[in-house]
Amino acid sequence: MACPEHWRIKRKIARHYDRIARIYNALYGYEQNLKIKEILKNVSVKPSDIVLDVGCGTGLLFEHIADVSGLVVGADISIGVLRRARELIKRRKLERVHLVRADADFLPFKNHVFDKVFAITLLQNMPDPQVTLKEMLRVAKGSSEIVLTGLKKAFAKEYFLRILMEAGLPFLILDTEERVKCHIAICRVEANPPPPAKNINNRIAKIVS
Repeated sequence: MACPEHWRIKRKIARHYDRIARIYNALYGYEQNLKIKEILKNVSVKPSDIVLDVGCGTGLLFEHIADVSGLVVGADISIGVLRRARELIKRRKLERVHLVRADADFLPFKNHVFDKVFAITLLQNMPDPQVTLKEMLRVAKGSSEIVLTGLKKAFAKEYFLRILMEAGLPFLILDTEERVKCHIAICRVEANPPPPAKNINNRIAKIVS
């Protein structure tokens, strides 16, 4: 169960995104679309895939994957951005996209149901990113993919790598252009994952040096 301080942070974040929902795309749309395009160069969404977009915001990812996936579920804690996402769904007639208001640490889904899980520009808003990642692992199928980004101004690369390594996830860090302001990781979820890696500090040093 989350502590009171965690709930305070989440309420603050939800209110922030409620306030900026109508101008979110103008503020961040270009930057977010850059990340999405880089991700989709390395992740293939198939017609049979059930996809979860955690922290879906105004639904920018939907326009890129809705027509090529089987089903897309967008989840966010902010009512404001979900309303904007709903407007997009209606305007673009994205019949395979559905929205849920949910806390990323307490997703209202059964275990192991999603083929792809995206969390784009989410982790820096969460009080404990490890808890959030464990919840995404819970709802992801074995042999699926989890795509994570972490804002460079919020996460040193070493810290971002540590989150992934402590979870025991095999991952690929994308080598992106300077204008992409996030670290991007493509994580492979295994049906029987190995235990978290030992000597994490040594592994991080080899990657970042």
